[in-house]
Amino acid sequence: MFSFVLTATLARRCGATILLRIDDMDQQRVRPEYVQDIFDTLHFLEIPWEEGPRTPEELKREWSQLHREALYQQALEALKAGDKLFACDCSRSGLQHSGGAYDGHCLHRQLLWDGPDVCWRLNTTTPLMLDMRAANGVLPVTLPAEQRYFVVRKKDGHAAYQLASVIDDDYFGIDLVVRGEDLWDSTLAQLYLAQLAGMDRFCDTTFYHHTLLMEAPEKKLSKSDGATAVRYLRKEGKAKADVFAAIAGMLGIREQAPDWETLGALLLDHYPVFRQRVQTQH
Repeated sequence: MFSFVLTATLARRCGATILLRIDDMDQQRVRPEYVQDIFDTLHFLEIPWEEGPRTPEELKREWSQLHREALYQQALEALKAGDKLFACDCSRSGLQHSGGAYDGHCLHRQLLWDGPDVCWRLNTTTPLMLDMRAANGVLPVTLPAEQRYFVVRKKDGHAAYQLASVIDDDYFGIDLVVRGEDLWDSTLAQLYLAQLAGMDRFCDTTFYHHTLLMEAPEKKLSKSDGATAVRYLRKEGKAKADVFAAIAGMLGIREQAPDWETLGALLLDHYPVFRQRVQTQH
């Protein structure tokens, strides 16, 4: 909810509209009670959004990523035709055994695209200088080593997160993205993919990376923990102001925040929403 409060605040200040987009491509991990809780929490906290589903049923019927599967596959085929992909059959356990980072082992193996247990990876050997549009200007960035050869189609044939996210943002005309600083590298991967695919509109998106809520000095507050806390407060009869006070307290803000508008203004006044990071070139 921290990120959504920031999004709503920035959207109102910029005169933008908010799209509620729920990633549900991985149906095996989608739990109806968690989807329902997203809507319950937003209504409980009275945080508005202008576009997107209003109920879980509407999400499934009109807004699910499954309805855009053809767009994902079209993008994958275009990348494949442009020799920008390669097939890979490396296992997760094998990657963990070798240190976790993928080194392009299958880049020149010429595996069958539709072979058993094969995913598709992006060929990232081409160095690209990326321009990230942030609140404090355009930042020159490059793809980090940890994101090399990232997966764009999973072994089950469905689009992977990075590709689906880029296609969705382009499809809906998103030009402002607010996300946690832990997704910085993910943003760079998406910018690399968009530039390689010639998706200029996505490359012009402005990204705001905010600090994470921490429940301990070295432990961030997970989405599930945060959602559980809001559900618990609701069931205990607490008011929305209690949730906003908890968020403010985690960030060291002492002023009262009875609603999301007040909390959003306090966040912008007291805490750096935008992180300027210039990568050191080696």
